[in-house]
Amino acid sequence: MTTLVIATKNAGKAREYRKMLAPHGITVKTLADFAPIKIDENGTSFEENATIKAQTVMAALNLPVMADDSGLVVDALNGAPGIHSARYAGDHDDAANNAKLLHELAGVPDEKRTAHFHTTIVALKPDGAKLVANGRVDGRILHERHGENGFGYDPLFFVESLGKSMAELTADQKNAISHRGAALREFMAKFPEWWRA
Repeated sequence: MTTLVIATKNAGKAREYRKMLAPHGITVKTLADFAPIKIDENGTSFEENATIKAQTVMAALNLPVMADDSGLVVDALNGAPGIHSARYAGDHDDAANNAKLLHELAGVPDEKRTAHFHTTIVALKPDGAKLVANGRVDGRILHERHGENGFGYDPLFFVESLGKSMAELTADQKNAISHRGAALREFMAKFPEWWRA
């Protein structure tokens, strides 16, 4: 096996994964390289959704697949938006999602605005071998947007240890502390053994 499919059409993610996997001599393909595959993400957790994505794509292509699922978990909202983060106020509309989050948290004091970003990565091979990696970063939700970098909920997510929102960090600063960064580091630590097995 020399090909790994990333279950995404996101060119930025594909670049990141290619760079990480290059030392292993692996050809990285994405969903953009194949005919459309219908994926019904109906899981109840990040791991379930990532597994559904990986299994669906693997069944269609008979190749090893890596998929991830991420979201924002807000304590005062009983874990919402969670697995529905990207579609919280509509389909992948960052501005609407942020506006809805601020509306839902109106009147909630700072000390109760705790939250974390979570990522689960699942990789599957046709022989059934599975690799799971997780990452999280803790913070709190601001009362208004700060910063121009990043995407999604980054302008509202305040990282206490850095005294800035995710959207005020450079790409390198964000990768060093982000949930995706943490999950990817765990994934790459486990990857060689899973790939060779």
